[in-house]
Amino acid sequence: MRVGFVGLGNVGGKLASSLLRNGIELVVRDLDRAAMAPFLDAGAGEASSGAELAERCDVVITCLPTPAASAAVLEAPDGLLAGFGPAVASSSAGSGPKIWAEMSTTDHHEVRRLGARVEAAGGAAIDCPVSGGCHRAATGNISILAGGERDTFEAMLPLLRAMGRRILHTGPLGSASILKVVTNYLATANLVSLCEALVTSHAAGMDLATTYEAIRISSGNSFVHETESQVILNGSRDINFTMDLVCKDIGLFADIAAEHGLPLELSPVLVDVFADGAARFGEREWSPNIIRRLEDATGRTITAPGFPAEIVDDEPEVAGAEVVVRRGQ
Repeated sequence: MRVGFVGLGNVGGKLASSLLRNGIELVVRDLDRAAMAPFLDAGAGEASSGAELAERCDVVITCLPTPAASAAVLEAPDGLLAGFGPAVASSSAGSGPKIWAEMSTTDHHEVRRLGARVEAAGGAAIDCPVSGGCHRAATGNISILAGGERDTFEAMLPLLRAMGRRILHTGPLGSASILKVVTNYLATANLVSLCEALVTSHAAGMDLATTYEAIRISSGNSFVHETESQVILNGSRDINFTMDLVCKDIGLFADIAAEHGLPLELSPVLVDVFADGAARFGEREWSPNIIRRLEDATGRTITAPGFPAEIVDDEPEVAGAEVVVRRGQ
């Protein structure tokens, strides 16, 4: 099976590296040639256009920063849609249709719209965003949510198992994008509450390393604490995720809630907090630096020795497996 990969940024580059590391034949495309260079050096092919990439590949993966970017990559005159049709003759995937796999965090309405265009061109579509941080994407241990027809999911599963550890089939196309936005919203709420907890602990005279451990071993622990609190305390604040991406994700969550008429209370506060953070510190500032709003307001510096500047996944890479949903009888 030959795979085309468009978008070799912080997450996409790591997912594409997992495919190469696991022996998948890869063709890549990115506007940044420097991002492509290590893949070409490692034996990946290069396509001069989206249409050429789609023509040459059985599966085309996009991992891009915004819904608009994905739409442009697919719908440009020489974009991916122009190259869709039957799977290429060299495919080991059988006679099934060519697959577009959207691995971006995106709007579920947009992924369904683009998916309908892919299907009209003779292909199949699946949305399969990832969750767990860049450090887990680098080792192939990230979680993957996948929405689409079951036969499309099963055709994609060998590739998903090469890129991630836990793979959940979430339902029809677009369902994974909804759930990805939900999980990112929860992570954002956790990050903002942790910032308040760390600043409050510091103000109360607590040692911050001890505070970190108290939270870690308590009911207040979370994945966000075990990762982002560490780079906050180090001072690097480098989690490979920026404020503009948080604003996009929690904005998508707010749109889903508004569409269904839900009177949410916390969501508008988070939107305002990150809009203010992006305006103050820059859209491309690392997202954990949202704590600077409290540091600046209180004159406190929330750092402690002994914490890493970046998070590295120290778990060995294992082949991914499908997560089975527990259902009552």
